[in-house]
Amino acid sequence: MKYVVFLCDGMADYDVLALGNKTPMEVAYKPNINSMAKEGYVGLIKSVADGMKPGSDVANLAILGYDPNKCYTGRSPLEAGSIGIDMKSTDVSLRCNLVTVSDEPNYEDKTLVDYCAGDISTSDAKILVDYLKEHLDDKEFTLYSGVSYRHCLIWDNGTLELGRITPPHDITGKKVLNYLPENEKLYNYMKKSYELLNNHPLNIERAKKGLNKANSCWLWGEGKKAMLDSFYSKYHVHATMISAVDLLKGIGKFSNMKVVNVDGATGYIDTNFKGKADAAIEAFKSGSDFVYIHVEAPDECGHRGEVDNKVKSIELIDKFIVGPVVSYLKTQGDFKVLVTPDHATPLAVRTHTNDPIPFMIYDSRKKLDGVENLCEKEAKTKGVYIDPGYTLMNKFIKE
Repeated sequence: MKYVVFLCDGMADYDVLALGNKTPMEVAYKPNINSMAKEGYVGLIKSVADGMKPGSDVANLAILGYDPNKCYTGRSPLEAGSIGIDMKSTDVSLRCNLVTVSDEPNYEDKTLVDYCAGDISTSDAKILVDYLKEHLDDKEFTLYSGVSYRHCLIWDNGTLELGRITPPHDITGKKVLNYLPENEKLYNYMKKSYELLNNHPLNIERAKKGLNKANSCWLWGEGKKAMLDSFYSKYHVHATMISAVDLLKGIGKFSNMKVVNVDGATGYIDTNFKGKADAAIEAFKSGSDFVYIHVEAPDECGHRGEVDNKVKSIELIDKFIVGPVVSYLKTQGDFKVLVTPDHATPLAVRTHTNDPIPFMIYDSRKKLDGVENLCEKEAKTKGVYIDPGYTLMNKFIKE
């Protein structure tokens, strides 16, 4: 038996006026997903427990069968593991976004213009991160380069008693005053980063080209060193993780999955969809029983309020990832498919919510009474509700 998860990050949504009061999942042309949904087990899952922040960290851990209440130590430590940072037990890791802030003289008066600095390239970001390291690294703080706008700050003997810490994608277009870190050291680090980056030659060139400057760090996602049981010990399948983002790669690493890097995988709608499908097929050929294909694009489109691109991202996943991978599995014997987002990222709010999300399990050995169109409304009609969410993986693999 082979198992594949198509994790469409942030795919779930609310009705959108521009889409005729339908959701992106509802209007997207996704014949490969829907052909399985007609014969699949369909319902809703509560992937983010009440009281927990609806981040991709908590949600993906739950989808993978880990109880976040027992194993979650913070987002950034998972990303740190992917980057290759060997954290000490006394370290605190923080996600460091390169962001765009407005140009008021006082940092407190600025607006968070863009949480990802125009989806800055990894090569450009590394130039800026290296410059910050040169000026800000010391015995206490060490900055590490990641992918695109996503980086990591390690705080030696740091504290988790930080007070307010705000994800930047939650405050796009808002004044930063009420969202700045309450911890003075972190606040000062962010202020210094602006002083260093705003007039850096690379940012001057970006401005000339009409691109957003990556002119400040934004710190969030704090946590201590992560520890996860191996996925094999839980489910007795050899597993592979495919993702563009360090968070999922880190989860894969800490759960002892094989982690595959795909050339051209960006985490946005310009990602290498075909490359992810090819990598999944190769993973199966190389002996994996289980492949988790994480695609960030719908989430990023939700954060940016890009209605058409969110629909398009779902269609591209269906055509260039789901179609080829399922076609391959049909030649290999029995298989099961799980299609789900990790959480909703509604276009109307441009951030994550903890709403129940639709899922579909397809088993090549069974024909069930599913739905015509895998979407929020039709999933709800089935009356299936999985809570707690971390129990879904056991149902997928063992039932």
